Amino acid sequence: MIFIGQNNCGKSNIISSLLFFFGTITANSLDYHNNSNEAFVEVTFGNLDDFDINQFKKYLSSDNKICVRKTLNSEGETSYNGYLFSPKADFLKEEAISSISKREEIEKTPLSDLVPTTGRLTKELIKTAQEEYISKNKGIIEFDYSLETSNFLGLKNVAKGIFGEIYFIPAVKNASDEFKTSGTTIFNQLFTQIIYKMSEENEHYKNARSQMESLTQILNKLNDKGEVNNERPTEIKTLEDNLELELKKWNTTIDIEITPPNIDEVLKVNTSVWVDDGKRTDIARKGHGLQRSLIFALIKSWASHLKREKELKEKLEEESESKTATTKRKSSQSTYFFFEEPELYLHPQAQKELYASLKELSVSDYQVILCTHSSSFLDLSDYKSICIVNKSDVTIGSKVRQFTDELFGADEKVNFNLVYWLNPERSELFFANKVILSEGPTDKTVIPQLAKLIGTFKYNYTIIECGGKDSIKLYVKLLNKFKIPYVAVYDKDHQADKDANGRNSADISSKAIEDIIDTTIGKSVILINDIEEELGITDKKDKNKPFIALTAISEPAFAITNDLETKIKEVYN
Repeated sequence: MIFIGQNNCGKSNIISSLLFFFGTITANSLDYHNNSNEAFVEVTFGNLDDFDINQFKKYLSSDNKICVRKTLNSEGETSYNGYLFSPKADFLKEEAISSISKREEIEKTPLSDLVPTTGRLTKELIKTAQEEYISKNKGIIEFDYSLETSNFLGLKNVAKGIFGEIYFIPAVKNASDEFKTSGTTIFNQLFTQIIYKMSEENEHYKNARSQMESLTQILNKLNDKGEVNNERPTEIKTLEDNLELELKKWNTTIDIEITPPNIDEVLKVNTSVWVDDGKRTDIARKGHGLQRSLIFALIKSWASHLKREKELKEKLEEESESKTATTKRKSSQSTYFFFEEPELYLHPQAQKELYASLKELSVSDYQVILCTHSSSFLDLSDYKSICIVNKSDVTIGSKVRQFTDELFGADEKVNFNLVYWLNPERSELFFANKVILSEGPTDKTVIPQLAKLIGTFKYNYTIIECGGKDSIKLYVKLLNKFKIPYVAVYDKDHQADKDANGRNSADISSKAIEDIIDTTIGKSVILINDIEEELGITDKKDKNKPFIALTAISEPAFAITNDLETKIKEVYN
């Protein structure tokens, strides 16, 4: 998922809301909207694995999704509640159990045949009866899909990580913080796994641990069997005797006991990461670009580790023909990576390489969420992952635009991808206040120059070369779905040297564009018959057309016609 939009439109707020939901960050008094006394975030989860389906089966919707709300109340306390299908009939609701716990009350309901005829009716018995009745009569019972009034999963405190692991890389982060061997840093988790593996498999490591334990046993008064240690150094015994002598009037004994250090922690505390790029220094002394690249390299390494671990678990489960490993799991195996402005400090080529890595990460069962100002992190072929955030009115707040259905037919998709491949910079259209769609390179070159000439040029407008007249409608289709304002500039193509069939074909292409334009956000400007003719270029050539047109308007004697000036103003209006 890629969030894009202008500065201060709410992209970071969306990321922060998700991080708050997952428990990665806490809220404060400024997070309440318009001085309200409550704030909440709702998240819908789909593509659940077998464990999640079983774990959250109570909350499954008809399409196997769950929706959970995290609420922040006026006291600053948080709670989780899930949406679930609740029977409309009162006697089937969980909160009604106490009111029908007396036998005379339950006998008024269809549950009377599903509970024991004698003995006390416990909450568990009634709940089991409700579940049995619902299971037997699912086809005739009416349900409401609403927010539960009780706690999510019946837990007052939802454990952090129950929905999966979260990794967040903010816009500005010191790489040395992420490479610490303490806390929840990715490097610490990765290095801990390496140490654990060494402790299990490496003979040198196991011998070192054994020798450390043997050494501490020699230093203590009693060995591991509780027997007196006769090999204890006299220096320690002398120190104990001297202390006891000084404290003789207190009638005490002194025992200096040495606990063997945890060799795993000793190694981690004394571990440093050095980088040699011609000069060997710690990470903090390197440039921000290298620091950020190191963080991303660390994430890729961690993701690879998670993938291997997951594959190993799945293999073990298959071999044992048992779900033991799954049922023991207490939290989801989902993993989410959040990136804030990943393009920072990276040159364009490095941005594209990073985007390719993040995309590869996202197809490996990990969800990648990022916000960006760089078109290098957008791919038109992945338009379903693009979410445009805008805030045109502060009273209304941030709004998002996303389109997740199929946009093109099979043939259109091939043509669109081919056109995009020829000019990948077209992703800029998602950042524009308005998009100018042009047929080819000559229009793209000349139109902005003419706009500058007459003083109507706007930097927040993006001009896109569509690769031909028939490709314009594909971009119009895309812009319609994302509600991005646009103007389609195309040639009428009724040149004097064209016959009736040629003009008819041009009219068909023109009509295809006009028919698809959404007049609430888009319009067309038609050139007669092409940009060269509008400029008064009579000696038309097939080669170097953009250069020839640009040269023509750069001549001191060039004067734009009133008709063309009107059209350029209409384009930039």
